[in-house]
Amino acid sequence: MLRYFAYFVNRLVQMVPIALLIILANFFLLKLAPGDMADVMAGEMGAATPELMASLRQQFGADQPLPQQLLHYYEKLLSFDLGYSFRNGASVATLIAERLPATVLLAGSGLLLACLAGVGLGWLSANTRRAWLRHAISTFTTVGFATPLFWTGLMLIVLFSIHFRWLPTGGLEDIDAEYQGYARLADIARHMIMPVLSLAFFYLAIYTRITRNAIKEVQGMDHVRTARAKGLGELRISIVHVLRNALLPVVTVTGMQVGSILSGSVVVETVFAWPGLGRLAFDAVMQRDLNLLLGILFCSSLVVMIANIATDLAYARLDARIALK
Repeated sequence: MLRYFAYFVNRLVQMVPIALLIILANFFLLKLAPGDMADVMAGEMGAATPELMASLRQQFGADQPLPQQLLHYYEKLLSFDLGYSFRNGASVATLIAERLPATVLLAGSGLLLACLAGVGLGWLSANTRRAWLRHAISTFTTVGFATPLFWTGLMLIVLFSIHFRWLPTGGLEDIDAEYQGYARLADIARHMIMPVLSLAFFYLAIYTRITRNAIKEVQGMDHVRTARAKGLGELRISIVHVLRNALLPVVTVTGMQVGSILSGSVVVETVFAWPGLGRLAFDAVMQRDLNLLLGILFCSSLVVMIANIATDLAYARLDARIALK
């Protein structure tokens, strides 16, 4: 365990310059976008004098040269200050802390469901002798991958919320009901069903195909033939000797999909009015809230980098031949 901890700390130190470069790239890319918060507020007021615009930009710090703004932002980060959202009247750290659990719940559940279902379908497709079943799995997963996230979400709403009236159309929970304890957990679970299914359905095909191809490759290896020659049962060989080694590509894809699923959650959170970081980022873009958007992008980047470290640790755990350096 000590070498795992040392590797984790070493990778965290290596993340520091990468994080600084990410902040630099995000800052200048956002500054290239036309307009700022002062323009948005002036548009909402219908008109604004040059004096008012100058006053707003001075209040937001947008009147300073770009290098000075960037340096000021770095200085605040060193004191663990992500800035202040003038639009929402709260600190960026507070807004992110309020929305982060909902996004982690949605993205984590969607990724876990896609991974488990994809591995299961991939294993079934690789081991079944029924051609129609293989074709059915391939067709099902391909349709999921080819279907846009927003369309899947809208169709689920039309079917289960409007037509059958089984599930709520959106939100994290029914606030008016004031549920407590297990009743609240059950209410949140009902609200999660459609968003999680929408997110998982898109990534299901990736896991299914990677698992199937990996199993087919591992089935021809020497250790599998040796296990079969020893008289072990096919089910035990398939699960213990084949599936465990076939999980390495799945772990790789999972680490890579963290960033993708966070971006996909923006669409799902918008469709289902899910109060997460994706919805907050969308609102920040529309309002030109630079401080809030920079904070969300920075935190999302940290999550992706930590997920990559966790992927390397899982690799070393599954395959003893891989050395941590």
